[in-house]
Amino acid sequence: TSAATGTSQATEGGSAAAAVEADDDACSSELEQILCGATNDVQDYWAEQLPLSFDTEYPQTATVFFSGSTNTGCGNASSQMGPFYCPADHLVYFDLDFLQTLQSQYIGEVTDLASQYIVAHEYGHHVQNVLGINEQVQQVSSQNPSMANKYSVALELQADCFAGAWARDAGDRDL
Repeated sequence: TSAATGTSQATEGGSAAAAVEADDDACSSELEQILCGATNDVQDYWAEQLPLSFDTEYPQTATVFFSGSTNTGCGNASSQMGPFYCPADHLVYFDLDFLQTLQSQYIGEVTDLASQYIVAHEYGHHVQNVLGINEQVQQVSSQNPSMANKYSVALELQADCFAGAWARDAGDRDL
């Protein structure tokens, strides 16, 4: 089943942001279609898996596409940040210009799997937020600032692990 991920359209400071769902007009380009499809598949995976693995319901969230910059619950975001999750507003953000630049300047062609894995990684951060892991890391980081970078790296590695769990499941389903 495909869950709706919310829709909205906003223009701020010359940049447009749209929270999208798979059938939304914002999913019109090839890259957007890949990201939208991955968003729905990743959320379907966590809606099923989170209760099984962590005895917690998965709250759906949205993917926000923007170009250049946008305002978030975590402050202003620019294309220099790349894709990210904002725990304050529970949204996943993708600067489409950043992904296109990445594709053209650095790695030639961003494969479907690479784009999908980026989505899964960012939604892994949403899972961390749902489970209270982000809050725990913030607390221990403030108690022990000299370890903050190590805790941050561990948070990223866990998001990669969560993305890998989705990728394994997607591979088993032959996506």
